[in-house]
Amino acid sequence: MSTIFYLLEKLNKIIPIEKTYAHCDIPCGIYDPHDAQVSAHTVIRMIDLIKDLKAPTTESTAHEIEEYNNKLNRCILEKEKHAEWCKHQVRILWGDYFKDDHVKNFPELHDLVWKVMQSGSKAKQSVDRGVAEELLCNVQRIAEIFWETKGVGSIKIKSFYPTGSDMVYPKTS
Repeated sequence: MSTIFYLLEKLNKIIPIEKTYAHCDIPCGIYDPHDAQVSAHTVIRMIDLIKDLKAPTTESTAHEIEEYNNKLNRCILEKEKHAEWCKHQVRILWGDYFKDDHVKNFPELHDLVWKVMQSGSKAKQSVDRGVAEELLCNVQRIAEIFWETKGVGSIKIKSFYPTGSDMVYPKTS
């Protein structure tokens, strides 16, 4: 063992340093499943908008066809971007926040993360609203577990988003 490690080990016995963890590896200790939920809502909304688009007909002008293609492509791009962002946010929680104790207390955590990864990928590949709702449902359960590990519990509140689905927030009282 090098001298520096020996000295740090002795110093740590005198003045213990608490381990900290964070999504940005600094560590800042800031985590929140909110972004993952918003992204899952966005996936649902993009699917709704795609399905609401009026497809061009043989009577459509070139401009109308271009407008349709532009709107369709933009919605698909956003749907895929948000499905991936949702998966990314859950990976951060999974890799940087959740620890062995959390998994022991919430054994379904492994399966939930896997389901988010799978449904996030499926949501990118399709316009099946059910798949996107499954993504949101699994992210919401992860959010509930997250807030439980913080000791504050959670509450589901109907969102004001056009999806008509809930958001999971920490209980504040």
